[in-house]
Amino acid sequence: MKKISYFLVAVLISIGFQLKAHEGMWIPMLLQQNFAEMQRMGLKLTPEQIYSVNHSSLKDAIAGLSNSPHPQGFFCSSVIVSSQGLLFTNHHCGFASVQAHSSVKHDYLKDGFWAMSKKEELPNKGLTASILVRMADVTDSIIPHLSDTMTGQQRAAVINPIISRLKKANSDNGKYNVVIKPYFAGNKYYMLVYIVYRDVRLVGAPPSSIGKFGGDTDNWMWPRQTGDFTIFRIYTAPDGSPATYSPKNVPLKPKYYLPISLNGIKEGDFAMVWGFPGRTNRYMTAPELEFRMEHYFPPLIEAFGKKLEVWKKHMNANPDVQLKYASNYAMVANSWKYFIGQMRGVKKQHVIAKKKAFDEKFTKWVSENPQRRAKYGEAMKDMTDAFHAESKTIEPLIYASLTGSQGSQLVGFAQRYSELESLLKQYKETKGKTERAKKWHQIKQMAAKMSQKLPKTYKNYDMPTDRDVFAAMTKMYFEKVPENLHPKYLDKLAKRFKDNFTALANYVFEHSHFTSEAKAKAFLANPSLKALDKDPAFILARAYTGKMMHAAQGYRAAAGKLDKGKRLFMEGIMQMEPDKVFYPDANSTLRYSYGKVEGYYPRDAVHYLFQTHLYGVMQKENPKNPEFVVPKKLIELYKKKDYGPYGQNGKQDVDFITTNDITGGNSGSPVINGNGELIGLAFDGNWEAMSGDIAYIPKLQRTIVVDVRYILFIIDKYAGDTRLIKEMTIHKSVPQPKHVEASMVASTGTN
Repeated sequence: MKKISYFLVAVLISIGFQLKAHEGMWIPMLLQQNFAEMQRMGLKLTPEQIYSVNHSSLKDAIAGLSNSPHPQGFFCSSVIVSSQGLLFTNHHCGFASVQAHSSVKHDYLKDGFWAMSKKEELPNKGLTASILVRMADVTDSIIPHLSDTMTGQQRAAVINPIISRLKKANSDNGKYNVVIKPYFAGNKYYMLVYIVYRDVRLVGAPPSSIGKFGGDTDNWMWPRQTGDFTIFRIYTAPDGSPATYSPKNVPLKPKYYLPISLNGIKEGDFAMVWGFPGRTNRYMTAPELEFRMEHYFPPLIEAFGKKLEVWKKHMNANPDVQLKYASNYAMVANSWKYFIGQMRGVKKQHVIAKKKAFDEKFTKWVSENPQRRAKYGEAMKDMTDAFHAESKTIEPLIYASLTGSQGSQLVGFAQRYSELESLLKQYKETKGKTERAKKWHQIKQMAAKMSQKLPKTYKNYDMPTDRDVFAAMTKMYFEKVPENLHPKYLDKLAKRFKDNFTALANYVFEHSHFTSEAKAKAFLANPSLKALDKDPAFILARAYTGKMMHAAQGYRAAAGKLDKGKRLFMEGIMQMEPDKVFYPDANSTLRYSYGKVEGYYPRDAVHYLFQTHLYGVMQKENPKNPEFVVPKKLIELYKKKDYGPYGQNGKQDVDFITTNDITGGNSGSPVINGNGELIGLAFDGNWEAMSGDIAYIPKLQRTIVVDVRYILFIIDKYAGDTRLIKEMTIHKSVPQPKHVEASMVASTGTN
């Protein structure tokens, strides 16, 4: 029966490849692959207006956000919306920046932040915005030098020097950040050349009661009524070149920016998303998916869940702790719910059965030809063997990582002193007065640098909260990690305190030098090897690192076979289906997806409409639940129906959904209509299709979007920051709304 059912599923999968019109995160330079279909769906732009190397085009308005001056990937996407470098992204993408500028006195997370002039816009150290200049296929510079008989190390030894040469040759003496990544499991390589802007300032953010309305309860859910947006601005040196923050810097004059449409949306409208999706695994085999379901997701869910539980208890009890841990809590909670949703989605959508059916189809195709057997015959076996080997080591490795070295902030603080310990040991072994003096000078220099960083290190730290996290995480480590990976010191402490991990935590925190800025500063004023080596947090941090390295050995041992198996499997399925147009898995590089505005049926007899409204916010309002508090001014605007030009038919639209294919990293991506106008920002996926990163679900998969009209309504009517409205190019048919400028950018052209 299984073989018959798998065969039927395989047939459905084969048919489905022709039906999944909106599946795929596509490479910009290969726009022609889907252009005709996009035109049929309502796209009015030309390929040159969307992606051009020689002229300004839509891709020049898309920026990837990172905390690195030389990013290899991006945590969020964003879009330029004015001739002065104004940048829209999601509220949760700007959350950490808003938190960094907040204090109990000026809680911008709670109250929102609005700069009423450029002088009030706030710099964000480390935040960068990268715009793609061009991309190129460099496969022919790499693949001909490789062979299937090479080991992973041998391949890397050939690939890395070639990539280094290509990067150097295309960076224009450091002007550009050049990234070269493998696609299709290493069967193709593309080069991406970015210009990186390093002065990105905070301009505006709604209060969390708007930007995060619904909180964890509504996260990944539809219907939503969330105003998930934050506004930044890119600044440059006076000559227009990227520069670090300086009061002399000026707003970016972009090559292209998106006009904004106030015409609204209706079901069936064309929608295009541009951004930097992080990671998908659409070509995953059944053995890998079973490995994840049984051995990978469960420990992540358990460890994250326990940490969130402890954090939440302290955050609810203390507003200061709430502010300090808000960003970290949001990030971990998002991942935790995502893993739960993926497991649920895989089971409900019978994804493993579908993967097994496709694996069998591939195996049958390989067996039908001796050349195929010689080329691809070991691919499935290599992957299966690798995941079998990894299944024995991955759970201890995850638990050891998340509850040990990453369990509490204190352990992380202590890990930072390993280099200082090395210098102190050298000092102890150094002979001669002069040499010892030189070494002590090195120690004092390092200690002084570390001391300067302490205020930032402890800014968002609460010792009682972290002490309870330490107790909970250490208990989980002790119970979930095999005894052979237990640090002897941990076992000694557990025995001493009779497995009372609260008492154990109290002891560690009482005797560590690193539980507060003051104690750490005092230690660094006169660092001592003896004191460091007796510090219980440092002893555990050092031991956890050693045990982690031991646990990782078995996991890494399987990597060579796995990489080879995936590469040959990917090459094989592309040969097996020569008429199918394949898209590569997401890898945090610029992609586009296309679809349409459309509701869906999540289950029997239930239909979700494509759009939500402000009255939905009021229906969910609950002053006793912090996730559903509604600001007083928003209630007043609603009662007066004071929506300005942003409302329609007496209603204020808030969010909508489309069939676009997105994943993590697409947060903040512009959603663009057929005329090339901004209609919203993508900010989430939906609960029913949480397995979408592994298998696209055509009837269920939706992108949740904050309507640009709601963004403008909040900026204008709620915040009163009308200077921003006047700065943007806003299109509306008739009647013309207040604040609308004459168009600077043609609806189908470049500026």
